[in-house]
Amino acid sequence: MAEFDGKIALVTGGLSGIGRATAQLLAVRGATVVAAGMRPAHGTDAELSGVEQVEVDVTDEAAVARVVADVATRHGGLDVLVAAAGIQRYGTAAETSTDEWNDVLAVNLTGTFHAVKYALPHLRSRGAGSIVIVSSVQAFVTQTAVAAYTTSKGALTALARSIAIDEAKNGVRANAVCPASVDTPMLRASARAFSDGSDEGTRMLVESWGRMHPMGRVGRPEEVAEAIAFLASDRAGFITGVSLPVDGGLLANAAVVLPE
Repeated sequence: MAEFDGKIALVTGGLSGIGRATAQLLAVRGATVVAAGMRPAHGTDAELSGVEQVEVDVTDEAAVARVVADVATRHGGLDVLVAAAGIQRYGTAAETSTDEWNDVLAVNLTGTFHAVKYALPHLRSRGAGSIVIVSSVQAFVTQTAVAAYTTSKGALTALARSIAIDEAKNGVRANAVCPASVDTPMLRASARAFSDGSDEGTRMLVESWGRMHPMGRVGRPEEVAEAIAFLASDRAGFITGVSLPVDGGLLANAAVVLPE
């Protein structure tokens, strides 16, 4: 498939996990792709093929503005923005420090806002364009002790709706994908922290989390990337303002189970 031939895509959070898988898929399907983000501190990914890589801290507004402008100038515009940068911190509202709270919202929410703010003029100039924000099922349901994270993800789905309504007249679409547990370096780091710290303990906990999903496993980054690529493509030309679960049935599953 070469459905993105001639398209320019910027993926923030594009150096690891879901962002990385998305950057690779868009490139395979013909896009010129710039993956921008921080090198992951937890885990490593295989080298990206055919993808330009740029390090940027999405909390730095001026740095994000420079990256977006540079991409648009060098490549002649911008057609797709995928905002996938995110971090996870654990704690209840009572336990979370103000610094931790600010860190999570600065990356997950404000970092996305920075990318959108500076991408929009370039997308508008095309008379068309697509923004896909990586949110989470935790925009809708919440596990324990993720006060800052779930707040940021709920806000991201609201941001996607807001952009969709404001930018429809300009031909720019905005949607969110909402993954459940996905086997990324960030998930593995969490599993390591909550297990005995060994490779085997980490693997077993990831598998345990997977069994909580109706499909019986965690997702793969490539599966979320497929959903993002669809929403970014012309095939989704009449879709805007949606929050698409990519969750192995998690949100559809009632907690009450009848006895057999």
